Amino acid sequence: MMDSTDAEPSTQSDSKEDSAPSTSNASAQGEDGPEPKKASLKRAAGKPTNAKAKKQKKARVSRPAQLGYTIHQGEDMLLVISSSTSQYDGSAWTPPKKGSRKKKLTKGKKKTVQIKKKKTVRAKPKPANNPVAKENEDTNLFVPQTATDHRWGESLPEEVLINIFQMLVTQDGAVPFLCRAGRVCRLWNAAASSPVLWRKVTVGHCWIAPGKTQLPKTEKKIKDTFYWLAQNRFSQLRDFSLCHWTKNVSYAVEVVSQFCPHLRSLTLSYCTGLTASAFHCLGLHSRSLQSINLQYSEFQVEGLLDYLENHGRQIKQILFTHGLKNDRLLATITRGTCPDLELLEVNTKLDSKDCELPVCIQALQTACPKLKTFRMLNVRPLHKTMRTGADSTLGFPLLEELCIATTSFSYMTDKDLRDILFGSTRLRVLDLRGCSRITPSGLATLPCHELECLFWGQYFSSSIGLSSPKAGLHIVTEKWNQTLQQLDIANQLFSAEDLEIAMSHLAQATEADTLRSLNLSGTRITPPALRSVIGQMTALSYLNLTSCRYLPRGVKRIYRGQEDIRQLLDKLE
Repeated sequence: MMDSTDAEPSTQSDSKEDSAPSTSNASAQGEDGPEPKKASLKRAAGKPTNAKAKKQKKARVSRPAQLGYTIHQGEDMLLVISSSTSQYDGSAWTPPKKGSRKKKLTKGKKKTVQIKKKKTVRAKPKPANNPVAKENEDTNLFVPQTATDHRWGESLPEEVLINIFQMLVTQDGAVPFLCRAGRVCRLWNAAASSPVLWRKVTVGHCWIAPGKTQLPKTEKKIKDTFYWLAQNRFSQLRDFSLCHWTKNVSYAVEVVSQFCPHLRSLTLSYCTGLTASAFHCLGLHSRSLQSINLQYSEFQVEGLLDYLENHGRQIKQILFTHGLKNDRLLATITRGTCPDLELLEVNTKLDSKDCELPVCIQALQTACPKLKTFRMLNVRPLHKTMRTGADSTLGFPLLEELCIATTSFSYMTDKDLRDILFGSTRLRVLDLRGCSRITPSGLATLPCHELECLFWGQYFSSSIGLSSPKAGLHIVTEKWNQTLQQLDIANQLFSAEDLEIAMSHLAQATEADTLRSLNLSGTRITPPALRSVIGQMTALSYLNLTSCRYLPRGVKRIYRGQEDIRQLLDKLE
């Protein structure tokens, strides 16, 4: 067998020498030539022992050696081009081969171990050879620490922090800001625990999203948290509001009434489930309660009626939403259960169809002589007469604001308005939006001489643009030209001549800084009439000229600010 193996390479070498002549020495060719030929024969036979030797042989060939320079990767992640005598010698950078990473990752554990070793060797820092990188590391990690270097929160006085929190609470509310601020540090906890910051609290969706149901664990957590807040934070609570609660409303009201002896105002907005026990608890503990706001909330009417029968004398403000059951509340008030009432507001939703509310104005005037604000928003009052037939001789002597605005139509006439305001000499605000039956002559007969705000626009009437021109606006402006600050006559179809006379009366005011807001949208105002009032009123900051057909193009819009209005005056001139 030794002879056969030795004879095989000799015959192949002889045949190659015959076919390809060589210029080299014969003895040297016999020593070096057989090894690579023998390796190639073994690769063809499928033996993997010499595969690694081939790769090592290819790795010996380096392209940078032929060019005379090398590319190195320094510790500062920069590529350095230098000669063979560079300080980065031995760390030459070579471009990776395409697909080499995938092959190394898929070929087994031994290959992956070699890859990791190569990466660690390349990423190993050399602080001795790279003084620039060492200097950068030192500058980045150096943080001066002295004995007097404290954070601003450690030396800030607690009173200053309380004042800062007071500004945030006024803007965003006490909950949940103070609850989160108290978890920052001890100083913030002490400042957030100050009872001064918890005088006005509004609680909304703090635990669950709107419309989501409460699990038993969540409900218990809500009750425990609310109980802890009332016991530890609400000692000086004055105004409390609860919004969008569908469960635990009675529990919250009862807890607040027990731990908050200074409670003055209670507001429930879009809440359901307020029972008679909660009103009973308010009567026992909340002796300072003066305001109850139950708008857009569902509550047990009998419980509130019993509360007013027993404790109505301390109530000064009542606000509720019109409804079939809630109308009994107004009847109870007219019987004299709240003699010190100062604010009464009845509202309803804009899309409500049945919004007629029977009310006896004479009985209400007798029962609430201290009433200052009377609002019936989107509610059409139906006047009822007293059974005795006697009329009230006092009216509302302290009334300052009357609002009977509606989105559809109103039955209010000049006589009805005069029956309400015949004794109201202190009236400041009069809102008659939607009351199309009120005339300028009816307004002129009112006893108030210092009216500041008159809202008389017609926004939702279907007869806008179809009625005949009106007259008499100059009577209204002549009477209150010295005191009017806001005037809204949107979509009132007064004639152009009448508007010009009315604007001239406003311009004749002795004080030029009286009128501040003027809404003439949809009217027949003309440029001459507009120039007279704009040129005189220096405090005018709001002017609505939308849909004014008698004005030129480019000026029919809303103007805000004195500078914007002055530019309009230049265009009109």
